[in-house]
Amino acid sequence: MNVGFIGLGRMGEPMARKMLTGGHSLFVHDVSSEACQALAADGAERLDSPAGIAARADIVLTSLPGPREVEAVMMGAHGVFTTVRQNAIVVDTSTVGPSLSRQMARRFSEKGASYLDGPVSGGQEGAAAGTLTVMVGGDEGAFERARPILSLIGSNLYYMGPSGSGNAVKLIVQMIYLSYVAVFCEGLSLGEKIGIPFDRFFEVLVNSSAGKPGIEKRYEMLKENDLTPRFEIDLGLKDLALALEICVRYHQSPVVTQAASEAYQRAKQLGLGGKDLTALRALDQDLLGKKTN
Repeated sequence: MNVGFIGLGRMGEPMARKMLTGGHSLFVHDVSSEACQALAADGAERLDSPAGIAARADIVLTSLPGPREVEAVMMGAHGVFTTVRQNAIVVDTSTVGPSLSRQMARRFSEKGASYLDGPVSGGQEGAAAGTLTVMVGGDEGAFERARPILSLIGSNLYYMGPSGSGNAVKLIVQMIYLSYVAVFCEGLSLGEKIGIPFDRFFEVLVNSSAGKPGIEKRYEMLKENDLTPRFEIDLGLKDLALALEICVRYHQSPVVTQAASEAYQRAKQLGLGGKDLTALRALDQDLLGKKTN
């Protein structure tokens, strides 16, 4: 296939390179000419604009920093939209809001083209190895047509539903991941203040429930909203209270830990203190009338 790739940053460059190893003709564009040079040396053809890419590609992939760049690349004066071919597929792997993805899908349908939001997870290592997780929203038929190309960058391809679904899922992934990193660093900082040797402490964290939370072990419980306790809300609340006492003693600012404690407090107030930690899922009260074994 003729594949276009726009955005050759830390994630985009290794993803674009997978198109070459897959034997496809590759057209590339980036605001940085230097970013195109290595790929051009290996057989890609550099073009001067997103419009130039779209005019020649059966499928266009983009990897861009955020919503502003996506809008400019797609809808600018020399954007993909101006020259996109009928029946072409545009896959944006950037992380943007679902509303923007839906807007783009509507506009591209006017040209008889399909627009998929396909944000990725797995970092630079996953991009280099071709093992990314790709979460796709949009027309399912277009997703299936794009599958051979997407399989070059990802070993886990998931069709999530209508336009915007891919980015909605990616943002939830980021919400969980970024919160986890924040509290992990919060705890690591507290350990250093206490005087625990860094290497030993880090190894303990990685090999404990902090490093391996084991959420997958609760799959059936979560699916059935079974709140039979493996670890009760009350016990979690007790541990968080004790941890916050240490934070006060060592002048640690426990921003994420305090927020977690408040969530557990709300669960207890709802009468869920004796239920499993996953009862936190019921804080929006939508689940309170459902099965709570």
